[in-house]
Amino acid sequence: MDIEFESVEAIKAFQEQKLHEQLVYLQEHSPFYQRMFHEQHIDINKIHLLEDLQQLPFTEKADLHRCSNDFLCCTRREIVDYSTTSGTTGEPVTFAYTDKDLERQALNEYKSFMTAGVTEDSVVQLMLTMDKRFIAGMAYSLGLRKLGAGIIRVGNGIPELQWDTIQRVQPDTLMCVPSFILRLVEYAEQHNIDYHHCSVKKIICIGEGLRNQDFTLNLLGKRIQQIWPEVEMYATYSSTEMGSTFAECEYQCGGHLHPELVIVEIVDENGRVVPDGEPGEIVITTLGVEAMPLLRFRTGDIAAKVTEPCRCGRNSYRLTPILGRKNNMIKLKGTTIYPPAINDVLDNAEYVQNYVIVVRTSETGTDEVVVRIGLKPLQAQSPFAQFSQENIIKDLKDRFRARLRVAPIVEVLPEDVIQGINFPAKSRKPIKFIDERVH
Repeated sequence: MDIEFESVEAIKAFQEQKLHEQLVYLQEHSPFYQRMFHEQHIDINKIHLLEDLQQLPFTEKADLHRCSNDFLCCTRREIVDYSTTSGTTGEPVTFAYTDKDLERQALNEYKSFMTAGVTEDSVVQLMLTMDKRFIAGMAYSLGLRKLGAGIIRVGNGIPELQWDTIQRVQPDTLMCVPSFILRLVEYAEQHNIDYHHCSVKKIICIGEGLRNQDFTLNLLGKRIQQIWPEVEMYATYSSTEMGSTFAECEYQCGGHLHPELVIVEIVDENGRVVPDGEPGEIVITTLGVEAMPLLRFRTGDIAAKVTEPCRCGRNSYRLTPILGRKNNMIKLKGTTIYPPAINDVLDNAEYVQNYVIVVRTSETGTDEVVVRIGLKPLQAQSPFAQFSQENIIKDLKDRFRARLRVAPIVEVLPEDVIQGINFPAKSRKPIKFIDERVH
């Protein structure tokens, strides 16, 4: 039986056994953790329970940057694949994978796709990059292959190619960044494509949030549902470092943990574990990783654990939607904001083509937020078609105040200027947030 469907007590005991095996492996193979255990006088034989993890130091992103080679637990000859993190919060980190690690990636995505209702009869169109050292694209493909589903590797962007593929192959499932769905629908409407009666019935979303903390759809999710009500949407959360995906089931009340792949702690600003249900920073300990396992790694992402039983029958805990990144928290006019909340307003504004959010330090030393937007060419029947830039800025600020209680500075720039900021030459993810604050 899948461990996710076992009792909570059985899952905990299972993870504690896997944790012991991982600690032994680190002590035997990891230069970084060998040094940590020695310098901190850590006896791994005294770590028995998941709660005992709190006796161990955290692994920080700075450790990966400074000592990346020391995290490697195998010889170069055993490595079969290399990838890097996206570098969203700094220099990218190179990750290595053995053949066993790629099998683990396949298992992770196999289980995640199954959680989201994908079956061997499904045909999935992957609308994300498979190159640029991106492990997720390969992992999704490996997981779908293990599941036995059909795979269409289209890559990201290019609505024309996406619709040509949908019409030719007729996939039932798309996998993409949710804000791109709006571009897909816009292209379909402009080219008389009947997307309401196409083959697509499910969209698995990556990279951006769909839901609020109470699991209701956020503004972006609501807008997609309104314009394309025939499709079901599923949210996922993952990262290169954790090598595990938290995917929603059909009840869409949080991303499910795969207990054989990762242990999760949620900690406060002082590194103390918070009570279940309270938001904090996600800290992960990977299980079963051969090349570059991590122990108590601080992800910087903010979410909460959900421990109530899920109607799908899985008893592993779940994660709420990501509130934001710890380092990206903004204090605007006394209100705490994370960039995803700003994104949600912008993604739901029908006159916004693209945008970038810049946070900087004001002359008084406080956070100042500037939202720079490119405008869409609007159809004559649009209620905003005759609006001046000043009126559009006022409307957008009103939307921010309604959603966030405060409004940032709004500037209108040419769409192609914003496009160049969003997609610099070496980027594999769109850059929508720039932090210029003096820390």
